[in-house]
Amino acid sequence: MITPRDEMKAALECREPQHTVPLWDLHFHCWNQASGRHFIVGGEFAQLSAAEQERAVDWDAELMVSVIDRLGLAGVTIPDNYWEIAPGAPTYYWLPRDGRLALARTLQRLAGDRVLIVSSAGGIIGMPGAGNYEAFCYKLFDAPEEIDEQARRSLTNGLADAQRLRDAGVDAVYTGADLADNHGPFFNPAQMERFVFPYMRQWAAGVKALGLYAITHTDGDIMPILDQVASSGIHALQAIDPVAGMDMRRVKQQVGGRICLCGNVDCGLLVTGPEQAIYDLTRDLVLDCKDGGGFVLGASNAVFHETPSSTTWPWCAPGAITAITQLQRDDSGRAIGAHGSHSNATAACSPRFCRMEGASETIAFWNQDVAMP
Repeated sequence: MITPRDEMKAALECREPQHTVPLWDLHFHCWNQASGRHFIVGGEFAQLSAAEQERAVDWDAELMVSVIDRLGLAGVTIPDNYWEIAPGAPTYYWLPRDGRLALARTLQRLAGDRVLIVSSAGGIIGMPGAGNYEAFCYKLFDAPEEIDEQARRSLTNGLADAQRLRDAGVDAVYTGADLADNHGPFFNPAQMERFVFPYMRQWAAGVKALGLYAITHTDGDIMPILDQVASSGIHALQAIDPVAGMDMRRVKQQVGGRICLCGNVDCGLLVTGPEQAIYDLTRDLVLDCKDGGGFVLGASNAVFHETPSSTTWPWCAPGAITAITQLQRDDSGRAIGAHGSHSNATAACSPRFCRMEGASETIAFWNQDVAMP
């Protein structure tokens, strides 16, 4: 039987999935909303005793698996190591290193046969954070050898972390270094060739040697460096940042077949809505991009825990979205073209979600056995 994990692996290898476009978010924070239970993470987890942390890992893993199976997720990302979104303000989705590894092992045991387990692992440098932005920029010109050393250290540490994660059951790792902002690449071409691309190529090769999938996440407008990223040896690129003007269709036209493309649904829109806009955007993206494979549907960045349940569920759980990800096939077994399979189509999915019927795309939500929060 083809599992969501199998579909995710096919996409990462630039093959066309057998049945559905795989679903994976870089970070899915809405475990509380999606399960009706409390997900233990961050400072709350760190303050527990060792025995309590062990029980919390089991609790979190079982909660995650229930949501993974319910939503048909093809990939799931474990929480990051500790990092701060602003000085003194830690991100929501983090665990201590031992907790991360324990969670990966438990998820692999409970659901490793049907979902691909993903983790961040460092590996390359990107734009600096607010805390050291000015100092980093000065070093680029006044002390570039220090940036060289930082890049070497990031590569070494990233590959060591990838090996630990591999041994704990992780299947794919990503390096989350933003290379651009909304206006274009942060580094000039000479800096990219000195501080970024050589290390990206080494990181991709090292990750592949470990038997893992190598994914690069970067926000921003990377169109000027897209070909170099696609030639680095990575399996996939995640984000395809719509706020920066990145369009999945254009990106797939340029580098499709060379790397898998993941994301492009505006994560900000998931917070603000409205629901119909989320559905329309996602529908059009899937129908335009699913042909030929090498495409993973997901938010452009994290599905933040602040995302209201009214928009979390239409994004992640609706059978309307699941239905249009189905790769309908003709009598020869060939996938029908995106728009060709869309008009006047009738597609149904599990009754616990919903059904999409006819050209009017009427959506009727069923929740026979889903406890909605």
